[in-house]
Amino acid sequence: MHRPSFRILVMGVSGCGKSLIGQALADALDATFIDGDRYHAPTSIAKMASGTPLTDDDRLSWLTTLAGMYRDYRLRDESVVIACSGLKKRYRDLLRQGDEELRVLFLEGDRALLKSRLDSRAGHFFKGDAMLADQLETLEVPSEAEAATVSIALTPETIVARFIETLGLSNGVAVAE
Repeated sequence: MHRPSFRILVMGVSGCGKSLIGQALADALDATFIDGDRYHAPTSIAKMASGTPLTDDDRLSWLTTLAGMYRDYRLRDESVVIACSGLKKRYRDLLRQGDEELRVLFLEGDRALLKSRLDSRAGHFFKGDAMLADQLETLEVPSEAEAATVSIALTPETIVARFIETLGLSNGVAVAE
């Protein structure tokens, strides 16, 4: 019996838990997990580590790489969960490539909680209040039609369970309607 594939984008600003939630979703749905942060160019990582926000030009090659990876999973009809900030609608559209089956989870949180999470990180390249402020300013919040929004104030287990429920999924298998 063929198991349906799922393609999911977990998005939000730095500190919202994209990697943690993305990996947990991938595990729950028996999907491959792609952490978008691992595919930034070394120059972009150095720029962020110095506290300088990325520009659209800085992000283009990174987003194009992720879009190519996403396309490959889609063409093979394999399940994949991608964690990527996806701050602007055009970034999400580039990743989506017209695929209406891509499901988006937007992890939403207030600035104070995001900052506390960023401050507690050790060894991560994302640095500085200015960068968080830039991401919050750059963020184009997805519409309800584009994404399911879940608060990061919830536990990771609750976030994953709510998203799976929102999608009508149970243990990686579509729930009959």
